[in-house]
Amino acid sequence: MKIFIKAKPGAREEGIEKIDEAHFVVSVKEPPKEGRANRAIEKALTEYLHKPVKLVSGFVSRQKVFEVGE
Repeated sequence: MKIFIKAKPGAREEGIEKIDEAHFVVSVKEPPKEGRANRAIEKALTEYLHKPVKLVSGFVSRQKVFEVGE
């Protein structure tokens, strides 16, 4: 299953807002440098969904696509 993320790196507060079953807004404190925000988003989604996730598209964009594992 794929989920679509609007990333907000460098946010004051971390959080995940569920828009619908496949769309989320994820705020993380990490800056968008050297993949730090991507790793923080991946970690936050894994904890939120209780399933492993992998970034498949949007490595340098705020619009990202993650694949959710089993």
